[in-house]
Amino acid sequence: MVRSPFFYFLFFLLLLSCQEQTSHTSNASSIRKDAIDYVNKGRVSFQNKNFNTAFYQFNKSKIASEAIKDSANVVYNLIQMANIQQINGDYYGSKETLTEALPYLKKKDVYSAAINNLFGIADKELSIYNDAIFFYKEALKDCTDDSSRQSPLNNIAVVYIQQKKYNEAINILNTILDKKLLDKEPPKKARVLDNLGYAYFKMGETEKGYSLMNEGHKMRTQSEDFYGSIESNLHLADFYSKSNSQKSNQYAQAAYQLATHFNSVDERLRALSFLMSNDSGIKNVQYAQKFIFLNDSIIKIRNNFKNKFAKIKYDSKKEKDENQKLRLERAENLLSIQEAKYQRAFFIIGIAALCLLLLYLRKFYQNRNRIEKLTAAYDTETRIAKDIHDELANDVFNTITFTQTQSLESPNVKENLVHKLDQIYNRVRGISRENNEIDTKANYAVNLKEMLSTYNSPSTNVIINNIEKVNWDLVDDIKKVAVHRVLQELMVNMKKHSEALVVVLKFENTANKILIEYSDNGKGCEKDKIIKNGLQNMENRILATKGTITFDTEPHKGFKVKITLPK
Repeated sequence: MVRSPFFYFLFFLLLLSCQEQTSHTSNASSIRKDAIDYVNKGRVSFQNKNFNTAFYQFNKSKIASEAIKDSANVVYNLIQMANIQQINGDYYGSKETLTEALPYLKKKDVYSAAINNLFGIADKELSIYNDAIFFYKEALKDCTDDSSRQSPLNNIAVVYIQQKKYNEAINILNTILDKKLLDKEPPKKARVLDNLGYAYFKMGETEKGYSLMNEGHKMRTQSEDFYGSIESNLHLADFYSKSNSQKSNQYAQAAYQLATHFNSVDERLRALSFLMSNDSGIKNVQYAQKFIFLNDSIIKIRNNFKNKFAKIKYDSKKEKDENQKLRLERAENLLSIQEAKYQRAFFIIGIAALCLLLLYLRKFYQNRNRIEKLTAAYDTETRIAKDIHDELANDVFNTITFTQTQSLESPNVKENLVHKLDQIYNRVRGISRENNEIDTKANYAVNLKEMLSTYNSPSTNVIINNIEKVNWDLVDDIKKVAVHRVLQELMVNMKKHSEALVVVLKFENTANKILIEYSDNGKGCEKDKIIKNGLQNMENRILATKGTITFDTEPHKGFKVKITLPK
């Protein structure tokens, strides 16, 4: 019986798939071993305070875990990396790393609690206190028992003290002490007593405040919690700063010595600030010189850490891409060897078919692009008309009616009229901004980021990553306009419908493509119930530039969009 070339080709693919399955099982086992080895090495390096090495090893473990789809280990490694960044003062970088972990969270557990707690710490250190409290409260929701809830509660109280909300802080800390869960954990109980005393002192109840701070200080000394004693000494230095400069100096000196021993730079700076305030003359000059030198040094060191962390991530991504490219090349080489006797025939047939297909596609896309441009223009005009009719026209009519029915001599009526006119003016500006001409020249990236940032609000945090890394000069103006309009419609849609607390926009730049990922943690919706009006406009714009756009959403699981554009 004569076998066709297609039969042999299918037989080859079947044989190849069996070989690949065996190879894939072996590779997965090897990659899992690498992931475990790197995470164990990372823990050792972290304990030895070799933070650059630890960050590199956790990152390698994360990449290996991604390859075998081990979500739990990916999240664990990202948490460790973010923790290292916070230890070294890279709070913005840590938030970006924590954001990477969010898609891998499958449920509310210790990992989600740790991520929210680290978000809270970063925002507290950046003095974004309301956001810090929000994330600490989110961490509380993920805690499974009263014992694990004590740390986030204490953190919330510390932020309240920073905000001078002393009563709120005192209520929380008294609640922790009343439950007596910390009686067997002296260091934790001493921390709560110290913070409670400091809150009373700041509120004006000095005797009660001193008693609690002093009790916490003694408990820390007895339990040899020397690191915790730094904070106690600083609080007592603050307590005596206005009444007894000598005692304030004693506690500040003690804090400075302990902070120097533990290499805790921020606490050293706080101790020096008390010493500068309490002393005068030569000593004051010496303390000031130390403060300036230490402050300048830590800024340089932390900037150096930030650059190293960013480079480690970049180099790892580059290595991952190169390895993937190498694997593809090896697979292609194997395939070409097996198919050598069919290659020439397939090549000739393929070229002929490709030429015919290209001729057909050229004509097809020319017609479709023309129709899509007309459709997009019509949709834009319809949307503008709807905005004017639904919002602006009603406001204008109500204002006219108001002027006809009210006495304009009254100051209150005049003020109300001015307020209504201001609302109309803002609506007109909003419609104009959504449809105005877009600058596609040198300031394009700056204007795009500025437009996206306008949707930041007390209730919504917009995070924009790597927009400057895209080489926009290589992108033609039509695609720039499409990107601007589509992202603008996404943000408007988010503002109107999603109720999102966090919105993340991530830009990636490859040799031939631009990748844009949008995600929010809003309320989402069923995939088959997505409202198509605005989304259809987005699809039309992206498809008209030969790009792709995909939407992913589920109820209570946010909204995600992926956009790919050829340069």
